[in-house]
Parts: sequence; structure tokens; C-alpha cells
Amino acid sequence: MNLTRESEYALKGLAWLATHPPGDVVPLVEIAEVQQLPSTFLAKIFQKLARHGLLESDRGRGSGYTLRGAPSDIRVRDILEAIEGPLALKQCLLWSGHCSESEPCPLHYRLKGVRSQLDKVLNEVTLAEYVEVSLHGRGPASEGSGAT
Repeated sequence: MNLTRESEYALKGLAWLATHPPGDVVPLVEIAEVQQLPSTFLAKIFQKLARHGLLESDRGRGSGYTLRGAPSDIRVRDILEAIEGPLALKQCLLWSGHCSESEPCPLHYRLKGVRSQLDKVLNEVTLAEYVEVSLHGRGPASEGSGAT
């Protein structure tokens, strides 16, 4: 599975939105500037995310975007599927262009288990966790804290 730059920018943009209080409408130009992303490309990405119900756009005075839910309720899997499409997460991890169920690569059946584990992880990781790792370089408090 190869993620595109579009997915990277989607995660970065949503991460910035997630640092704002719920309901805050943040201008796209601010998100693009702070995250050092091209604003026209980010606008297209955010339109796609809004169509998938992850964002709300406000076109009035002070137009911008707000998350359509708490960061802890938005799963990374949903973000990636909105950008890459649902089939992207089901492709072969090594040869996505040359491997399929009907014409499997030699490692297809072994990698199927890894794909399902990856899918499970992406389904468990939330935008809130992504933001925590992005800002502080660590995962949830229970991981790596040394507490037993």
C-alpha cells in the first residue's frame, strides 16, 4: 500500500484543525500556511474530506473548516479511505499493481494476514492519537511509559 502525498497533507491539515476547540472555523489559508502545504491542493483535499463527512466547511464571513466530530472519534482509516478510496487498503503490500485475488503474487496469501493487521491498527488509531504523536513524539500514555 503506497499512500499519496494527498493523504499526507490530509493528515497534516486535519491534525492542525484538531488542535483547535470544537466548532472553531479555521481558515484554509491558515492551515496551509502553518503546515506549509499548498493551499489550492489542500482545498481540493478538504473538499473530498467534507464530502466524506469528516469536515464541515463554512463559506460565510470568516470561511474555513471545522472537524465534524471529536478527534478521538475520527479514525485514521476513515481519513485514508476518504482520500485513497476503500480499495487502497486492500491492495497487496508489495506489488499492488501486479497482484490481485485472481492473479496473486507468490507472497499474496502470507501478506493477507499482515494487511488485516494493518487494517485493524488503522481502524484503532484516531486523529487524536495522530496529533499526540505528531506534536509530542509519543503515543498514548499506556505505551512506552514504563509503568507496569
